[in-house]
Amino acid sequence: MVDLDLGASRTSVAVLVSGRGSNLGALIKAGEKPGSSFEIGLVIANRPGAGGLDLAEAAGIPNLLIDHKAFDGREAFEQALDQKLNEAGVRLVCLAGFMRVLSTWFVKCWQDRILNIHPSLLPAFKGLDTHARALAAGVRVHGCTVHIVRPELDDGPIIVQGTVPVLQDDTEDALAARVLDVEHKCYPLALELVASGRARMAGGRVRVEGIDDPSGLLIHSGG
Repeated sequence: MVDLDLGASRTSVAVLVSGRGSNLGALIKAGEKPGSSFEIGLVIANRPGAGGLDLAEAAGIPNLLIDHKAFDGREAFEQALDQKLNEAGVRLVCLAGFMRVLSTWFVKCWQDRILNIHPSLLPAFKGLDTHARALAAGVRVHGCTVHIVRPELDDGPIIVQGTVPVLQDDTEDALAARVLDVEHKCYPLALELVASGRARMAGGRVRVEGIDDPSGLLIHSGG
């Protein structure tokens, strides 16, 4: 990954949201803990009325709206986004329910510095409606994945995954709620590993210092 010049100060992180900011709330709480390697320095929403902006405001975090509909195409929107991120001096970007597909240009600008959380055990069930598709497929285990963003949709080196059982009479809403609970554990862990410099790219995969057993990067929830 890109050298973050980690020192005594914490890594400043921007979180991009489109909606209520459930995972944003988990990241804010984690960043406020003593000894955390990161702090949320900026929250940007691309949709007016996004609840994530209210969460940031309540926590005293700088926040702003960059409405993608106000721009003439994706390129202009992403250039404005890139400008604000650089002006804020953030080093990492976290996507938390950010419902925009980022271009190859933007991903390259922030190479290895954009994290995303996806509600499935990637590479299974990329895209939308993951919980309904998991139920339809009859899988016994479902979950979430935090990964480094690549230009391809829901693709990139995996940092942390979380699992929940799929119960016999599960509904989409019940399964989604259990997955969201484990998301709130996985995302702060993954961000801490990257911000602290323990998680680094090697041979196209993420290697984590001090964790030789992959199970240390897998969070299980009994659901």
